[in-house]
Amino acid sequence: MNLSLFFTADHSIFHVYKQDDEWMINEHAYRYTFYSLAMDRQTNRLYVGTFDHGLFYSDDYGKTLHPVGIGITSNRIISLAISDQRGDVDSSYQTIWAGTEPSQIFRSDDGGSTWQTFSSLQHIPSKNTWSFPPRPYTHHVRTIQPDIHDSKRIFVGIELGGVMRSLDNGQTWEDRKEHSQHDCHSLTMHPTEKNRIYEAAGGGFAESSDGGKTWETKNDGLDPYTYLVSVAVDSSDPETIIASAAKNARTAYVPERAHTVIMRRKNGEGWKILSNNLPVPDGSSAFLLASDTERDKTFYAVNNTGLYETENGGDHWKKIPVEWPSFLRQMRMRAFILSH
Repeated sequence: MNLSLFFTADHSIFHVYKQDDEWMINEHAYRYTFYSLAMDRQTNRLYVGTFDHGLFYSDDYGKTLHPVGIGITSNRIISLAISDQRGDVDSSYQTIWAGTEPSQIFRSDDGGSTWQTFSSLQHIPSKNTWSFPPRPYTHHVRTIQPDIHDSKRIFVGIELGGVMRSLDNGQTWEDRKEHSQHDCHSLTMHPTEKNRIYEAAGGGFAESSDGGKTWETKNDGLDPYTYLVSVAVDSSDPETIIASAAKNARTAYVPERAHTVIMRRKNGEGWKILSNNLPVPDGSSAFLLASDTERDKTFYAVNNTGLYETENGGDHWKKIPVEWPSFLRQMRMRAFILSH
């Protein structure tokens, strides 16, 4: 099994992998500020989004970057996602979606050479209420989740605006639904549980079991850690969900004032804090999380303190033994993906 983990921090892309049973880490530093990552599993093309410098691709795991083609009208690429479907234009590539600031959604079917956008997202009734508190004059697409069971359905999370759904591959969009969370940070789905989608948000956790038609907020046990950043679900059990959590935005991101935990919801019970071999909350910025779709009960988590793995659904964690650059201890991680 070849496993690669990629994450970004400030101006660097990191690639962590195993070689001869030894964990290795490569850093590729640039002048750009990186915000988002996605990997085309068919071609191993890595896409990297920046704040103010547009979108790049790499065919050598981040060692060299190349600007994508025409069609994206914003240079702030906040989110990226790969659809399991093959591109309509060039079937050697998977479809890639890009979300920007201000909130727009773009799609490429040819490896990033050309892009199309979908104007109907701009006509959603709630749009005049969207606003990102640190920059209240704007908002952005924080997260994108193509439906892994329905090739026509896709969800986007607007920060701060809510979860929007398209049933026709982005041609038209529905407004946010009641009981979903409006300060959306992360969306994910389960590989076998059709129609189920999970949301981590500034107001807690919400999920839908009918493909996004209706939602329910489930915060039992979260208090006071109701500010959620990232969410992941066990590939073998749709009822085992983990989320990175803080008490508020101020204590979520900047290491010098951070206080965060990882929490788990299991078997429909209330949320509980996980702590076995994880760092203490103080000074620990919000983890970014990923589940391994090829290994049951396996999750990965990364933040300023290091990279962690659990192989038993979160009961016990171990720190991955790589040489952690000292400057990362003061950094916020902005994107994290796993690829086989």
